[in-house]
Amino acid sequence: MPEAVQGAWNTLLDGSMIALGVLLLVCLLRAIQGPTTADRVIAVNMIGTMVVILICILTLRLGEGYLTDVAMIYTLLSFLAVVALTKLLIGAWRNKRQREKDAEKEGERDA
Repeated sequence: MPEAVQGAWNTLLDGSMIALGVLLLVCLLRAIQGPTTADRVIAVNMIGTMVVILICILTLRLGEGYLTDVAMIYTLLSFLAVVALTKLLIGAWRNKRQREKDAEKEGERDA
């Protein structure tokens, strides 16, 4: 590959990594601020996806093939973390609704 093309390619990859770094910070702010739990879960999922993209860009930039394996493993771990977090939040939501229904039944019995 000609040196000018290689330099342009490296500049493009470096710029992409910088842009993804900025977007990671924005997603981190969304994960911290919320306002809803769904926003936080989606932000965490987006962070995981962008980290995988960064790893893939590093694979191209450094020319190291083993980083694709790291990206696949990270993808699996990120997916499992989001699924576990979602199950945890759904369980908490169901428990809250059940407590509210129980409180309503207690109020009806007292009346």
